[in-house]
Amino acid sequence: MANNEAKFSVNQPSKTQKLFIGVQIFFRIVAIAASVASSWLMITSKQVIDIGGIVLDARYSYSPEFKFLAFTNIVVGCFSLLSLLFLVLVVRQGSNPNHYFILFLHDLAMMSLVVGGCAAATTVGFLGKHGNSHTGWMQICDNFGRFCNRATTSVTISYLNMVCLLILTITSASKSRKMEA
Repeated sequence: MANNEAKFSVNQPSKTQKLFIGVQIFFRIVAIAASVASSWLMITSKQVIDIGGIVLDARYSYSPEFKFLAFTNIVVGCFSLLSLLFLVLVVRQGSNPNHYFILFLHDLAMMSLVVGGCAAATTVGFLGKHGNSHTGWMQICDNFGRFCNRATTSVTISYLNMVCLLILTITSASKSRKMEA
């Protein structure tokens, strides 16, 4: 009986470690994919319309907030890929709380970038969709539906990316506090 308990207690940290690494790898891959998808959708979102002989176009590059979101996602995707490689190196070297603290700081910084990009793009998107009658800003999504739909999808995927980075931040913080032998 004591032998079985010893086996269970020896195997438990290994299973927990494997689960932690699996969760980290999964959410980092999802964060990378979400960053790439969001950036691609935002960068390729454009629409040209003709209203009574006047040609109007909408592009992400006309809005500093949309450009900020697109470039933020590119940066976050690249650094998330680097953190995935760092995680693989950490797994090969063994568990060290300092390594997980570095991952925690990385994830926190990347999540902060995405939060800023999402907030800025959401504000402009809201104005584009609903306008602001107090300042005389008209809504444009009635005329630029395809552009607005792509921008909305890009921002939504960025929020998914933010949730993934939040989960990574919490799990990395938790792991960095645990001292393992």
